[in-house]
Amino acid sequence: MARSDFVIRFANVNGTGSASANGIVARTLFRMGLHIGPKNMFPSNIQGMPTWYDVRVSDRPYSARREKADILVSMNRNSLKTDLKAVNSGGFVLYDSTAFLHEGEERSDVTYLPVPLSHLAITAFSQSRKRIQLQNLIYVGALAALIKLDWDLLLQVMEERYGKKARDDRKALEIGSAYAQEHFTCPLEFQVEKGAARDSILVEGNYAMALGCLYAGASVVGWYPITPSTGLIEHFSSLCSRYRIDADTKEKRYAIVQAEDEMTALGVVVGASWNGCRAFTASSGPGISLMNEFLGFAYYAEIPVVLFDVQRAGPSTGLPTRTQQADLLLAAYAAHGDTKHVLLFPANPEEGFRMAVQAFDLAERFQTPVIVMSDLELGMNEYASAPFSWDPSFVPDRGKVVSIREQKEKGRPFFRYTDEDGDGIPYRSLPGIDPSLAYFTRGSGHDVYGRYTEDADAYTENVQRIVKKFAHAAEILPEPILIERNNKTHSACVVYFGTSHEALHEALDSLEAKGVVIDSLRIRAFPFSTRLETILAHYETLLVLEQNRDGQLKKLLCAELELKNEIHSLTFFDGLPLLVEKVAVAVEGALKSRPTVGDGSLHPSLNPK
Repeated sequence: MARSDFVIRFANVNGTGSASANGIVARTLFRMGLHIGPKNMFPSNIQGMPTWYDVRVSDRPYSARREKADILVSMNRNSLKTDLKAVNSGGFVLYDSTAFLHEGEERSDVTYLPVPLSHLAITAFSQSRKRIQLQNLIYVGALAALIKLDWDLLLQVMEERYGKKARDDRKALEIGSAYAQEHFTCPLEFQVEKGAARDSILVEGNYAMALGCLYAGASVVGWYPITPSTGLIEHFSSLCSRYRIDADTKEKRYAIVQAEDEMTALGVVVGASWNGCRAFTASSGPGISLMNEFLGFAYYAEIPVVLFDVQRAGPSTGLPTRTQQADLLLAAYAAHGDTKHVLLFPANPEEGFRMAVQAFDLAERFQTPVIVMSDLELGMNEYASAPFSWDPSFVPDRGKVVSIREQKEKGRPFFRYTDEDGDGIPYRSLPGIDPSLAYFTRGSGHDVYGRYTEDADAYTENVQRIVKKFAHAAEILPEPILIERNNKTHSACVVYFGTSHEALHEALDSLEAKGVVIDSLRIRAFPFSTRLETILAHYETLLVLEQNRDGQLKKLLCAELELKNEIHSLTFFDGLPLLVEKVAVAVEGALKSRPTVGDGSLHPSLNPK
């Protein structure tokens, strides 16, 4: 009987060009109408280390990483012994039989599919430099026959990747397919049937956020390369080269400045934003640490800044190509002194696109840094997503930018830091408009007129006014998403954010099938709204799921809200995408260990539509 929910794991050597070949398999499955979840796990060096690429295949809307594979494509003899341990009993192992299996590389409960990949590539192709790439395509061809990939779609995807004139590439696919059909029973029990057409796209998180920046009207980037954020800037640069060139003069209508370090990169953004441009940068943990001084300056001088933190495993250099959610406290209170920053937590590319646009509106509306908290899991992996939509009537929210006419109508001089409306947000002017709107921008003590002062009352008044902005921001940021299972409210709730959604969603489904039912609440922004506190108050027990060692979300919740719940931390911090099985075990274990509590109640109006 065909099984349409399984995992293919490609075990390769970094630097052999396998990523393109493996991606062809994933895209073909996607275009066949299957739900897929590609996960790329790669080392931080350039070449020679093990790398893995998992493709979760399902006829249901699941895309999270699973602990074990059903089909292993082994192209790395150095990791084969370890890789075999992660194959389910009854699974299959496709490997290069040009070399023999060694002791410890045999299991009686899996089926081996030996294909002489190296020999076939050497025999069929004369270009030694291309043989490794073509060897990858030979195993793709073999796999196509084994799981019944749609051949026409496979060729279409391959031609999009390598070009229509890549005859050797097609030949390599055909060699692999023919060998598999001659030597094995095709297809295997793990096979795919073409599903109904779905209106969806396969998109990387970094690309989605770069696209959001383009639509938001961003025109200046200051950056310093750092994994895993580099792709976001590279995508933005590519998009600008297509859409930000003046049709008449051919001049670039954008500026991308690669600075000498991360601090300078943010300085470029601060300067451009102060001048009225929509500007941003992207970095990761080590870069955010270096940017703290300018983040504090932008906060206190009240200059709009947008920053994308594509988080990776730390501390220090840590694991540059592994994912984590460990910059939460760093970002929330970045810079010395009393600072607090607006954070947005996207869980998928579509939210990344929308939150990128929101970030610029929020930064200019509240005249403050806004940090979009992505991570490597989102930034560097592809996700199936509904096509992005856009309202052509969109008008950027530039916030309180005063004009000469408006100031003349007020009948009084312009002063930068006066709170005319009582909302904590002063009016700002853009440089070069008129001398009457000029002011000094200071990171040192200043009064409402922008003048330097060390007066205690003036300083106190200024920093207290800034707090008002954040109280207002908390109520208009993206609301948390509450899921009450079976339309019932239970006494416990899992609280989480970001890319934990994939694994938790499936884990809670699996627990519900066993009769273990629990609500979930996904936080999408910081500062926290009063609505979040109201929702959490209806639960006696909170399980806070996050991808860091120290329970940073739990600490942030306890620091910012008046919580009286029993709170448990569920932390994962190995740097790899969350495993469904481990999340389910952690949730169920936490529920069993808690004291017996009564059933809570939550008014339906608290659940957003």
